[in-house]
Amino acid sequence: MTDFRPSEPPFFVRLIATGFFSGYSSFAPGTAGSGVALAIYCLLPPLNAWAWGGLLVGLFFLGIYTSRPCEKAWGKDPRYVVIDEFVGFFITVSLLPQSVLMGIVGFVVFRVLDIIKPPPARQVEALPGGWGIVADDVVAGIYGHLTLRLWLAFAPLSF
Repeated sequence: MTDFRPSEPPFFVRLIATGFFSGYSSFAPGTAGSGVALAIYCLLPPLNAWAWGGLLVGLFFLGIYTSRPCEKAWGKDPRYVVIDEFVGFFITVSLLPQSVLMGIVGFVVFRVLDIIKPPPARQVEALPGGWGIVADDVVAGIYGHLTLRLWLAFAPLSF
């Protein structure tokens, strides 16, 4: 009996789910995807709360939508899918002073938290389909955001 795999996801789905194909990186695809998200962040104009809200909600649902067919084609939480890193990184830096330095610090903080997966990140990863792929990065992003808020509250550094 042959192992049946659904056909490749459509081009647009792969483009988004793989973070403009950064997820195909042979070395640390999650970090590569987060790096692309950082580059996009650095190019964004200053965003107000409404724009941040729209961006985060849109990325969240786009991540779930595009992750699902990729998971069906490539297996559980495929390494190529990095749209979840975009979601987590943008949660980390959202509603904070926008700067290249904030982006770089947010990138490092998010990647560390995404790798160690503090509770309940590991647990929500078990959710079905695209929900599980994105949810653990949402948790890491929330922890990253709170970490940066604490840093800004107590550190005299200016971002």
